[in-house]
Amino acid sequence: MSVLDPFLTADGLISLATLSAMEIVLGIDNVVFLSIMTAKVPPNRQKFTRSVGLALALLMRLGLLMAISWVMGLTKPLFTIIHPFSGRDLILLFGGLFLLGKSTHEIFEKLEVEREHGASDKPKSASIALVLVQIVILDIVFSLDSVITAIGMARHIPIMIAAMVIAMIVMLVFAGRIGNFVNAHPSMKILALSFLLLIGVMLVAEGMGQHINKGYIYFAMAFSLGVELVNMRLRVKNRKPVQLHEKYEEGAPSSSLVSGSRQ
Repeated sequence: MSVLDPFLTADGLISLATLSAMEIVLGIDNVVFLSIMTAKVPPNRQKFTRSVGLALALLMRLGLLMAISWVMGLTKPLFTIIHPFSGRDLILLFGGLFLLGKSTHEIFEKLEVEREHGASDKPKSASIALVLVQIVILDIVFSLDSVITAIGMARHIPIMIAAMVIAMIVMLVFAGRIGNFVNAHPSMKILALSFLLLIGVMLVAEGMGQHINKGYIYFAMAFSLGVELVNMRLRVKNRKPVQLHEKYEEGAPSSSLVSGSRQ
């Protein structure tokens, strides 16, 4: 059987399109986190850091896909406390806790630290290595979820690989625009961090054996984003127009004096 055979059937193409769309949706979490983290490095290194982060995410997904038997073994229970915990549960649990802690810390920094030090103070740039380490930690969690979803939706490894590559190319194209948009609007930055908090709660719940339909999470995110976009439009619309001041010439009567004399 040729590697290209799965792509030559209608079933294979439908599977590729569906899985690619699903991988893009699952990658939204990754892009949001990436946008927040890359904002910490110097502006001239942000594009490089973003590209490396997405490349590492793709390599991690493909690596897990190649070790498909090991990944499926992660779903087997290791021990029982309240409910059976598997390797996947532990990764999701610790990943969710990390995301909760990181998001809470970032929100605190944005709301409290910047207010204490003043808006004029320039934020300190983080090292690229430290940022990439944090990106890799979350990549492990998101990649595991992505690969397990791919295994459940497709039967052929080549289709899974192609779908992940397509999704990563799409994210690579739009990650910069999303990052610039989020970083240019403070309210969007707080909303993005709130999304990460929500995703962290979902990961912790999944790790504890409580399944939450991701559709509810993504709907809440989309609804909140829509409301904030409307608010942004209203804020722009309600800005007061610039007041033009008439040029005052010495010796010329002012408008108030003229109007007063008429009365």
